[in-house]
This record gives sequence, structure tokens and C-alpha cells, in this order.
Amino acid sequence: MDAEPVAQAVAAPATALDLAAAEDRVLVAAFLAGSQDAFQVIVTRHQRAVYQVCYRFVRNHEDASDLAQDVFLRAFKGLKNFKGDSALSTWLYRVGVNCCLNRIAARRPDTEPLLESRHVDPRSDDPFRALARSEKATEVKRAIAQLPPRQRATLLLRVYQELSHEEIAGILGGSVGAAKANFFHALSNLKRLLQS
Repeated sequence: MDAEPVAQAVAAPATALDLAAAEDRVLVAAFLAGSQDAFQVIVTRHQRAVYQVCYRFVRNHEDASDLAQDVFLRAFKGLKNFKGDSALSTWLYRVGVNCCLNRIAARRPDTEPLLESRHVDPRSDDPFRALARSEKATEVKRAIAQLPPRQRATLLLRVYQELSHEEIAGILGGSVGAAKANFFHALSNLKRLLQS
């Protein structure tokens, strides 16, 4: 991180309005200098994306909320280790993916049963077509849940979070080639699972 924004964040006490408009690197510097408000802005800014990553792993609102809280707890304790080599969002994704992989390794996550009637839009022109799309989406989600954890992580980060292979490699702690290979294998396995 640049020394100038860090010095500015430490030298002048920031108001909540100043913090809300600040860049992530300035927020990190302010938090490390003792500003709890800066961390709150980080949470507010990134909580939705972190929750979405967690939800795509566990497919359960309560578990995803717990995991997202765990991500920010770990971030609160470990932000001093953030070097600024990547975007703060990328670092938070990495913490989130690690939390999710740890949860999956510890136990198979419970999933919420999907009630088909909940997914039919009464305003749609053709409820049977909507039901077929819903069933296909459910099939795809089940197939994704059956992928090996690293392939699932790569697929979710690439497709749903629209991250590059370079960012995924940084989050999962591997090479770009490994991220591309995991994505290719995930797509192949997903196709096989959907055809069976």
C-alpha cells in the first residue's frame, strides 16, 4: 500500500462520511490505525458479495449468514496480514472460500428443500415453462453441489462472481493454469452429471 494514503488516514480523524467514500486501501489503513468505523464500512461495502459466495457453496441462508459472519470475524483479526497485493474484495473472497471449504470438509451441508410451487411466477404467461426452468436450475445446483470442492469453488467464482482465472488462482492459492484446469474439469463433470 502507498504510504501517502496511509499517512493521511492516520493523521486526520475521518468522519463516517469521509470513510464511506474512501477507497478500500484507505479503509484498511484507517482500521489498522484504530478506526472501528473503517472496518464497519468495509463490512457494509463487501457483505453482499461475501454472502453470495458463501451461499453458492452451502445453498442455505442460515449457514451462508454464519459463514459470512465468520469471514468478517477472520478479516477483523487478520486484516493486519493483508499486504495489498490484490484487491481487498479478492482477499475477502479467499477468506470466504477457505471458510466454505473448511465447513464442507467438516460436514456435508444441509440444504433447504426446494418447493416447486415457490418458484412458479403466477404472473408468467406459461407456468409450465417457468416450472421447467426452475427444475433445470435445481438440477444444475444439485450437480454443482456434487463437484469436488476446488472445482466447485473455481466454477462458482468464475461463473457467478465473474472473476478472472488470475483472481481465482490468487483466491484458491494455486497457479493460473490450475485455475483454468479446475474450471475445465468442473464444466466437463457438470455436463456429465447433468446428462446422467
